[in-house]
Formats: sequence, structure tokens, C-alpha cells
Amino acid sequence: MALTQANSESAVTPLGPVRQIQAGVLDVGYVDAGPADGPAVFLLHGWPYDIHSYEEVTPRLAAMGYRVIVPYLRGCGMTRFLSEATLRNGEQVALAVDAVALMDALGVETAILAGFDWGARTADVVAALWPERVTGLVSVSGYLIGSQETGKLPLPPEAELQWWYQYYFATERGRAGYEKYRREFAKLIWRTASPRWDFDDATFDRTAASFDNPDHVAIVTHNYRWRLGLAEGEPEYLELEKRLAQGPVITVPTITLEGDANGAPHPEPSAYAAKFSGPCSHRMIAGGVGHNLPQEAPEAFAQAIVDVDGAT
Repeated sequence: MALTQANSESAVTPLGPVRQIQAGVLDVGYVDAGPADGPAVFLLHGWPYDIHSYEEVTPRLAAMGYRVIVPYLRGCGMTRFLSEATLRNGEQVALAVDAVALMDALGVETAILAGFDWGARTADVVAALWPERVTGLVSVSGYLIGSQETGKLPLPPEAELQWWYQYYFATERGRAGYEKYRREFAKLIWRTASPRWDFDDATFDRTAASFDNPDHVAIVTHNYRWRLGLAEGEPEYLELEKRLAQGPVITVPTITLEGDANGAPHPEPSAYAAKFSGPCSHRMIAGGVGHNLPQEAPEAFAQAIVDVDGAT
């Protein structure tokens, strides 16, 4: 693993300057805010979102003495693959391995992991497979670890309708459509997943620029095709995926969150409560809060991180 950090800061965001570091198969773009010797917190974003979901969470935590690391996930923003030959893999283990590789590259032995959507799943996977690296977990919508076998099981029609984009991405028409209309597509998802979030064009445009990443469409389509068993993952991750397919229990201190107006598919808290065996609590965040919880309710999200830190 390359541990050399770029000296230059190639962009500035409302969260702070974006730095670059080689970690695993990626050259990762990330924000690193707060004191370098503070307790580490990794904030992991989802799709179709980016690091700006943590625009208000990051300074709150940094001001309290946390070292806050916010990476662009593979296929987003300034994160790039080191090799053209690497599979543009969106399976759940690949994203979790990215997170651990970034921890290693930055010299972070343990951290609180927090996320929503793909980011929550990634945090869940790291906590399940490498609990010794995770001091606390904050997960929007709780336990999101899945498997290809589960993904093949049919759901009732109303539930299937919520996953329309998963089937769209399974087709070549869907891949081409997302390539052509990725901004329009993302804005539709934002509106349906957070029906009461009154975001403006400037807020959307800041994030939408991340979708211009050359690997974005490939990663997104592979992610959803892999879930349905329509795309293969990488052989090196097969054993880890087998472990995840067993639904491992997460033992680290955890706070799960849900917005009261989440329009995206999500499990009920009662469905995953038994998946957390350590100190665990669930919070419903009121006020019309949708799927992008850290951006819609930054104070509640930041407080959950502080509180899960206190539970260790």
C-alpha cells in the first residue's frame, strides 16, 4: 500500500481543502479537519451524494476536538483509481476495504465510523469484519449489510417499485441513460428520498460536480448489478462476502438513526435491532428529515457521534 500523501491541496470546499493520498487501489480525495491528534471520525457519504452531506457536521465535530476525515468514495469527486486495469467494482466489501485502506494510509488505528446510504453500509461492513478498528458506529437506517442471495429474492410489488432504479441500472439502456442524465437522475432521487428537504440549486450543484468523475457511472451500475447477482465481484473478496452473507452481528457501540420523512427504501428498526449486540440505541429524527440525514439534520447527526464516543 502506498503511504505517500500529496503535498498539494488541489481543491477547497466549504468543509476545507481536499487532500489526496494513495490508499489501496485508489488515489483518495478527502477532507481532514480538526486537530491531528484528536479522536478520529470517518464520515462516509452515500449515493447520489458526496462529501458536502457533511458540510455542517464536519466543523461542529472539529470544533469539539475531533479529527474529522471525509473521503470521496470510489467513483466520486476527486477519488481516482491508480490503475486503468482495476475492476470498477461497487460491491460492498470493496467499499469497506477502501475505508480500511484509507485508515491505514493516514496512520489511523481506530476510529468512529459514521454514514448514511452506501456510507452506512460501508461503516456496518467494517464494524462487522474488523471491529478492532471501530470504536463506535453511527448508521442511518441501521443494519444495511446484504448479500447477492438475498438480493435475488423477490419482494412485494410496492417494495419492488421503490427499487425501480436498481432494475433500470441492470439494463444497458439504464447505464446509457444515467451516463447522459446523471444530474437529472440524482435530483430526482434527492426529491423522492427527501420529499420535505427544500434544497436549492447551489446545494445540489456543489454535489453534482462529483458525478463527473470518470468512473462514476461504472461504479454505480456495478453496485446495483452486483446486488442482483448480475455482475461478478472480485475473487479476493469472495470469502469476506460469504461471511457477510451470514448476517454477522455488530458488537461495537452503535447509534442508529432514521429520519421521519425518509422516502428511500429502508428497513424498520425492529428488523435489525438484534443485529447489534454492543451498547446500542435508536433515534428517530423528527422535523421532515429525509434520507440525507447528516445534511438535513447536522446537529442531530453530530450529537450521535459525540454520544457514541461517550459509550466506549
